[in-house]
Amino acid sequence: MLFNSFAFLCVIPVVLFVYYLAIHACSPKGNRLTNRVANALLLGISYAFFFYNQPAYTLLLFALTLLTYLFGRLFDRGEKGDSRAPQSAKRKRGGLITLAVLLVILPLLFFKYYNFLLDLSLDLFSAMGIDWHAPRSSWIVPLGISFFTFQALGYVWDVYYDRIRAERNFADYMLFVAFFPQIASGPISKAQDLLPQIKKPRPLSWPDITAGMKLLLWGYFLKAVFADRMAITADIVFGAWEHYSGFYCFIGSIMYSLQIYGDFAGYSLMAIGVARMLGFRLINNFQRPYLSASVSEFWRRWHISLSTWLRDYVYIPLGGNRKGRGRSYVNLFVTFLVSGIWHGANLTFIVWGALHGIFQSIEKFFKVPKRPDGRLLLTLRIIITFLLVNFAWIFFRMPRLSDALGMLRRIFTCAPGASVPFSRVSLLFITLAILTVLIKEIAEEWAPGYSLINHRRPAVRIITYIALIFAILLCGVLDSSNFIYVNF
Repeated sequence: MLFNSFAFLCVIPVVLFVYYLAIHACSPKGNRLTNRVANALLLGISYAFFFYNQPAYTLLLFALTLLTYLFGRLFDRGEKGDSRAPQSAKRKRGGLITLAVLLVILPLLFFKYYNFLLDLSLDLFSAMGIDWHAPRSSWIVPLGISFFTFQALGYVWDVYYDRIRAERNFADYMLFVAFFPQIASGPISKAQDLLPQIKKPRPLSWPDITAGMKLLLWGYFLKAVFADRMAITADIVFGAWEHYSGFYCFIGSIMYSLQIYGDFAGYSLMAIGVARMLGFRLINNFQRPYLSASVSEFWRRWHISLSTWLRDYVYIPLGGNRKGRGRSYVNLFVTFLVSGIWHGANLTFIVWGALHGIFQSIEKFFKVPKRPDGRLLLTLRIIITFLLVNFAWIFFRMPRLSDALGMLRRIFTCAPGASVPFSRVSLLFITLAILTVLIKEIAEEWAPGYSLINHRRPAVRIITYIALIFAILLCGVLDSSNFIYVNF
């Protein structure tokens, strides 16, 4: 059930009503009972949400949850790890964490990478003159498998390295892994952030409800009006790039850069908004990434939960920047190679990740300052960063490496070709959507205290809400289209 679907808009008020009614009914009897009832209800809703989308894989979600819960209990050593443990015990624990990681990522490897690895193996055997055949997998990828796998795996690592205690309550841990607002496309929550919120009472809060509704409304605008409006042009150009001129190929790439931001940021805001109405505070996944002055800064603002996960569980364990500049470049490159592989089993994703690793290594090598002084230089840096990120998005969007290179060739050679026909209405809607988002982003970046949607005057807020709803109904693409990151 997609957040932008009519079914969701009908179901979520019922879910919230039942949730609030249950909390209100239990609240006079004590916080512990209220919390247990609320968590049990949320756990049932979360598994019902997953079952509604993919009933066949609900057992897989439960099995991975049980596996990581048991490994967490196995690795838990109390409040302090025993640093004086014998070497044999340390080697045993090292072997167990390796086994745990392999078992946890095995379903991810099978569902997302089996056919990719099979094709590479077949090509290798063919080059060696060996005729070998193996059946291809026709299984669909489970909903959100990359997200809930990384979330559960992060928990196991945190317990293993004594950053947190293992969770004793299995029901609470089930809710941590399967929490329905974030299971499909994140954000990826860390155990020390989400589990304490699950365990503590969450009384009804009108400020949380209204804040969540605002996030939900703006997220819906980003998806239906901004992202899906850009997607129309992007899909036309990327679907037949050979026929369009270099200029319109470039315009198509810009539209896709805007689309993927609005699509993913919109989903994240809707997930955060729904969670906020339930009394939870999830990590803000985006902080105006296209206003970054470097690619390194871009990754501190884009998909923040994944960036944090990669930093904590890949980059730092590899050595981070503690083993010299040369090694830090290698670690950075490997980290973003993992990011590319995480997104999908395709050479284009690997190239996309490698490009971001290369861009950041170059910035570190030349010691590019984070934010330059002077508006002109800052504006120039923002434009250059956006163009570099846009360049890499072409590889991300294309199904084949040859297509990405072919489209880039048309762009850089200013190849002649067809133009995209824009109607006046379509051009008007695109312009209004871009200006609305751009003005809001710039205002929040350089005037953080000013916001129409959170304005201190009720009249201004109400007019803003009505304008957004009117824009969604008038300009939005209301076809319940899938979110891009649901595929990952």
